[in-house]
Amino acid sequence: MNAVPAGVYLSVEQVALRYNVSKDTIWRWRREGDFPKPVKLGGKTSRWRLADIEAWEATCAFGFVASGSAVILT
Repeated sequence: MNAVPAGVYLSVEQVALRYNVSKDTIWRWRREGDFPKPVKLGGKTSRWRLADIEAWEATCAFGFVASGSAVILT
């Protein structure tokens, strides 16, 4: 596993790209429960901690296969 600097934050666009889904899907996953909560950085700016995303991935019953900068659900 690659070492990731602490404090790496992802925008909704980056999270959507990671899973090859739309931004609306990311927000729906969040509303429906299990997906990590974004961090409010001020105003209308929300970001996800990469560490939170990776921890969530580790708890999923299905696997993830990295493909370049995206992660594909298998």
